[in-house]
Amino acid sequence: MNTATDLIPIGLLAAIWLAAGFLAETLPGVRTARELRRRARALSMLVGGGVAVLIAVPMATGALPGESAAAGAALLPAVPAAFVLLVTARRVTQIRRGAGAFATAPLTPAPPALRAAAAHPLVATPLQVTGLAALAGVPIAAGVVEAPGADMVGVVLTAVGVGVLALGIRHAIRHSRLNVAVLAPIGRAGLRALPTMRTSTPAETYAAPPEEHDAAILAVPADRAA
Repeated sequence: MNTATDLIPIGLLAAIWLAAGFLAETLPGVRTARELRRRARALSMLVGGGVAVLIAVPMATGALPGESAAAGAALLPAVPAAFVLLVTARRVTQIRRGAGAFATAPLTPAPPALRAAAAHPLVATPLQVTGLAALAGVPIAAGVVEAPGADMVGVVLTAVGVGVLALGIRHAIRHSRLNVAVLAPIGRAGLRALPTMRTSTPAETYAAPPEEHDAAILAVPADRAA
């Protein structure tokens, strides 16, 4: 077993997925739509690169003679990476396209709805879990830690479950806070009736025709006319 041959691809795999998790962490904090689109595009490229390396590791190690621990280490991030492809990648694409509609001007603020969508737990949590799983494969590829046996599977699954739950709760809290910011303008505005427009028109007066006017003068009593 060549330790350097195993360590280099697993280290690259961990670096890519950790960078993707960190970039997903920064998405809700952007200020402009152009920056949000740029980071979402970079995140999509990192996900594609991470998947490519994940597929290439067992293929490359299988072609080399001798035993290799890289294939076993690459199995750790395989499951969360598959979840990223099925769920997270679609959400990142929607965020990138939505930000592109507002990115015509350089200083256009990022819409609060897109920032809330970027803070959804299904965006950053799978990426960060994949990065941590890939990082856990580094000591296995280096030969420092052996792959866990059947007696350690329960402990490992429990630790992974706690980590996923903690990350999910953290991102869910931030997502809820940004959702409140989206609905706040509606709550402040309320439902109020629009003011009616009043136009001031001069009062119409009735002008009697000349014949009616003369008839009214003749009808006045003589004593009052005097």
